[in-house]
Amino acid sequence: MIFGNAFVIEEVSVMVSECMRCGACCAAFRVSFHESELESEGGCVPDGLAVPETSSTYRLRGTDHARPRCVALQGVIGQAVSCGIYQERPSPCREFAPLADVGYFPEACNRARACHGLTALLVVD
Repeated sequence: MIFGNAFVIEEVSVMVSECMRCGACCAAFRVSFHESELESEGGCVPDGLAVPETSSTYRLRGTDHARPRCVALQGVIGQAVSCGIYQERPSPCREFAPLADVGYFPEACNRARACHGLTALLVVD
């Protein structure tokens, strides 16, 4: 039996590594965000990775293709991945699976995983 914070630390590291193995969300959905998130507008998303969508929204390059894959995604989906702009990623990426670090995933996570032939994870309603 594990006592105190040791269980939490172990659980978090397992869940973070699940996301670091997966990466399906980065290769399944369009990522649109407000222009205020661009570096040139005082935000942190590198301008070179954004494409204008409307007069006030942008999307991450690669996410609007027939087979989307964010250009910032590095690695092999389902094996080992990382985000090349993790600290600078836009709000939709930050908000996608806010409870993943404690083992709960949104249904959209499983839709993305299914697109890549990966097994479903526990979903929170």
